[in-house]
Amino acid sequence: MDASLLLPASNLLEQSSFLTPKEIAAFRASGFSTYGDLLMHLPKRHEDRRQFDAFPVMPTAHAVCLRGMVIDARSMRFSSSYAAYEAIILNGSGGVFGSNKITCRWFNMPFLSKMLAAGHEVIVYGKVKDFKGKLVIDHPEFEIIRDEGAESIHVDRIVPIYKNVSGIAQRRLREIQHLLLHRVNPASFVCPIDVSPGRDRFADLRLAHFPEDLAEAQQVRRRFALEEFFALQLNVVWRRARHFDVAGRVLGRRTTLLKAFYESLPFDLTGAQKRSIKEILADMRSPRPMNRLLQGDVGSGKTFVAMASMLLAIDSGCQAALMAPTQILAEQHYLTFRKWLAPLGVRLSLRTGNREEQSHAQEEGDAQIIIGTHALLYDPGAFPDLGFVVIDEQHKFGVSQRARLISHGVKPDVLVMTATPIPRTLTLTLYGDLDVSVLDERPANRGKVITALRKDPKITDITAFLKQHLTEGRQAYLVYPLVEESETVKAESATEAFVKWQKRLKPHNTGLLHGKMSAEEKEQTMQAFRAGEIHALVSTTVIEVGVDVPNANIMIIHHAERFGLAQLHQLRGRIGRGEHKSYCILLTDSKTPEALEKLQALVDSHDGFVIAEVDLRLRGPGDVLGTAQSGIADLKFADFLADPTLLREARALADEVIARDPLLNQQHAALRPWISEELALREQRD
Repeated sequence: MDASLLLPASNLLEQSSFLTPKEIAAFRASGFSTYGDLLMHLPKRHEDRRQFDAFPVMPTAHAVCLRGMVIDARSMRFSSSYAAYEAIILNGSGGVFGSNKITCRWFNMPFLSKMLAAGHEVIVYGKVKDFKGKLVIDHPEFEIIRDEGAESIHVDRIVPIYKNVSGIAQRRLREIQHLLLHRVNPASFVCPIDVSPGRDRFADLRLAHFPEDLAEAQQVRRRFALEEFFALQLNVVWRRARHFDVAGRVLGRRTTLLKAFYESLPFDLTGAQKRSIKEILADMRSPRPMNRLLQGDVGSGKTFVAMASMLLAIDSGCQAALMAPTQILAEQHYLTFRKWLAPLGVRLSLRTGNREEQSHAQEEGDAQIIIGTHALLYDPGAFPDLGFVVIDEQHKFGVSQRARLISHGVKPDVLVMTATPIPRTLTLTLYGDLDVSVLDERPANRGKVITALRKDPKITDITAFLKQHLTEGRQAYLVYPLVEESETVKAESATEAFVKWQKRLKPHNTGLLHGKMSAEEKEQTMQAFRAGEIHALVSTTVIEVGVDVPNANIMIIHHAERFGLAQLHQLRGRIGRGEHKSYCILLTDSKTPEALEKLQALVDSHDGFVIAEVDLRLRGPGDVLGTAQSGIADLKFADFLADPTLLREARALADEVIARDPLLNQQHAALRPWISEELALREQRD
């Protein structure tokens, strides 16, 4: 085509002659404005439609891509709010034992009855599981095969599969991308940074959409992943450079309270705790504000490191604050701090949305350490001189929430903590602008934790095991994935189980704890459990973080396959906090290899970092991260977060750019819009 007839990538979608008004509105609603935006909506994967997977005869650990014929389709209604559409797919290839069949099911999607019917030839993609003796795929991706031309872009080749755009069918989206790749002027599709010198960027873009082979697709995907990760690292390096520009307060010169704290402890801190406190102390004595991550596995003693650090701050004459994501965790911290610090004369305050409490009389003065939830964000009057901020389970807070608490102080030192082990390959991406301290030892006075996997156990055996330990004076957690019975999930709920366990465990007292209870009810239940008045606690994952009852030495996790690996590890961290031998029992009726491999990983290791690496391998970074990390949640190439070489390349490139052009106002000025949000935040702050 004549180059003069090609369209610029900056063209607005409204200027298109081949998109309908409805399609333009759908793309706009999904954040696409120009041809360039659309072309950078790269495939999430490719299907080799030159050959398909064989129809399986048993459940599969991974998704399969099948081609077959719909031989029956029907709608089923189970209640006024719960329905399913079911299609039976036949592979049609016959054979000695006949053709295999797969049942595909979609829940609460009634419109499918108008799209998919018997007689349609289809391609389906999903994971096969066993359901009451038949093989099913729940909510598979599917595409109806129509009569295709000799050079179809939909079959008989490697086909791109895109992340859904609401209002645009997968086939139509594929056609639009193919059309654009032949109508957009390659010269207009430029990038401010060339991460692959010597390669044609637009040629790589074409291969990223429509490759000739899968290896080629992966190679060019890596190129665009490097561009995306460079943008992420540029922001990280920018933040770090700006952090060094700011003058902070010098704290930590006096260590009187810290020494008194050490002397009051009936045990010695671990080497990792002492090392971390020294690293924090060095930061506090530096003239720039501290910006440090304290990363430690469950039970590694982060709270004592936070206490020691906050004592250094208040010994310097300023206040310290600790913000936790839940009321239960904030109250747990307050009780722990009061136990160890009130005897030292430290004034403590608890502030949550439902409760305020002080460890001292009002006339003694302002609180020196304030512990709370999000309520701290809306009470700036509580901080006459905030100089040290601790944010616990920091990934549960948004960037703006953390910034709001920090803004209550005057250039405060900031310590963020997480008990969620993060794979080492991700630390550079998530926390590249922070200094990192790692607690890699467990305190010596902790009991051994034995983890076991049990498939389809007898309830009488579980009850006998529990009663034996409850009679010896111990306590137990019984964890369930659901609060109440669900029509869509085949799993017992905590509310149902509570009634049954009350009868089974008599005369021992059984309690119930879940997220739908009021804050007062949850606190009353936890107080009774801490006091030993409740012997067995039936709960959901509301106990996942921060609950510390040393006498509880048993955790039985029902339907364990329904929990994430990192979540299971967090739950296990609630036991083994005292001197007694502890038991974590994983119960499952799942037969899928993937679920059993996940649970076995927990049996085999107690190292959270090892478990995090396994979780990364099994689920991929997108599911592992899960939370709305700044700049992470919307990554197009999250699968490459497991590639340490790519991460290092992106970081080195970002370091080089900022070193050459620290303010991005010279040879790299074109990159300035990539961190425009950071610049705006800085200008607003300054």
